[in-house]
Amino acid sequence: MYKLKKTPSGLNLLTVPMAGAKTTAILVMVATGSKHETRKTSGLSHFLEHMFFKGTAKRPNALILSSELDKLGGEYNAFTSKEYTGYWIKTAANQIKPAIEVVADMLLNSKFDAEEIKRESGVIVEEVNMYLDNPIMRLEDVFEELLYGDTPAGWDTIGTKKNILSFKRKDFVDYFKSQYRAESTFVCLAGKLPADSEKLLASTFKAYAKGKAKKKVVTKEYQSKPAVKIEFKKTDQAHLSLGVRTMPFGAKETVALKVIATILGGSMSSRLFSQLRERNGLCYYVRSGNEGYSDTGYLATKAGVPVDKIEKAIGIIIAEYKRIAKEKISDSELEKIKQFISGRIMLSLESPDDIAGWYANQLVINHQQPKKLKLVTPEDFLHEIKKISANDIQRVAQKIFDPKKLNLAIIGPYTDPKKFEKLLK
Repeated sequence: MYKLKKTPSGLNLLTVPMAGAKTTAILVMVATGSKHETRKTSGLSHFLEHMFFKGTAKRPNALILSSELDKLGGEYNAFTSKEYTGYWIKTAANQIKPAIEVVADMLLNSKFDAEEIKRESGVIVEEVNMYLDNPIMRLEDVFEELLYGDTPAGWDTIGTKKNILSFKRKDFVDYFKSQYRAESTFVCLAGKLPADSEKLLASTFKAYAKGKAKKKVVTKEYQSKPAVKIEFKKTDQAHLSLGVRTMPFGAKETVALKVIATILGGSMSSRLFSQLRERNGLCYYVRSGNEGYSDTGYLATKAGVPVDKIEKAIGIIIAEYKRIAKEKISDSELEKIKQFISGRIMLSLESPDDIAGWYANQLVINHQQPKKLKLVTPEDFLHEIKKISANDIQRVAQKIFDPKKLNLAIIGPYTDPKKFEKLLK
């Protein structure tokens, strides 16, 4: 069972022992991301994440730091999203103490060297190019631009090339001081834990700055008619994301949304996989999923389809959205979906880094919500999955699949959104 504790400085410590584990993971999650930025600082959260790997006073350059991390024999990485940034290391249990010390050194003592910033800007520009060249990776950004427009929620997390090339050392220092604060940071340790876990974390991170991070910009939503956004690109395959607005993370409909997304496109026997791929041969990949932020959410289906058959694919997806709202799911299909979700959750949470992520994700998003929610254990979630009924599925489907609130993002060789708007009507 997890244990959550605050240090005198306000730093949040979470420990999750796992019986039989031979490895341990540390994950530090900070409640800051691209939703906390302005146009001028857009991309800084992500760039700063890179800079924590470029050297500290004790480990003065990237090679020395990465060599020490490699010497631990584990895995490590970092990530930035709209609402949080995370840093993690997973090692054999006997290496976790030096791993904790390294990640603490990175977050407390990074130099943010001006020359390294200049050099790393080129790396991140190439990361931008990689996303732009890969429609599957780019599609989610286009869809969120459609939903949230010219707001922090609609901007690309990675930022613009112009911003990336213009950031100075002072920008990093100022942002770090305003956002990396104890009350908005969650240090999670999962797996085979040292006997003195809490004391170890508290002492290692004791210099972490007190206070709260600057709040993110609250996303305001309004939609009265279907919307389309096209990003023109000469491609042999059209990539589309068709979806609707749903509810924020932790809403009472969360479990039903998970089940609905899985019914539609969460497995090889899902309705849209069967219709788009198996019966019509229109795609190689198709998947549906629900995304929940602290203040918004959406459910969308993504697929790559023939350029000249995109209208047919859109029609099939809309038909399945209408069907799940109109017809109750059968007992046998619902039971299959429940077993599928339960099994996947159990498989995904066998590793300490996955368990740390399960809890840290809830903590850091919950921190940014006005109403604090209870932490949900995997066992709690599995219990809720079992309780879900066909009536629950239909009720939530009818609530979200409003024809006036359909949203379609496309990457492909098209220029006229009007013909697609007609399809959505």
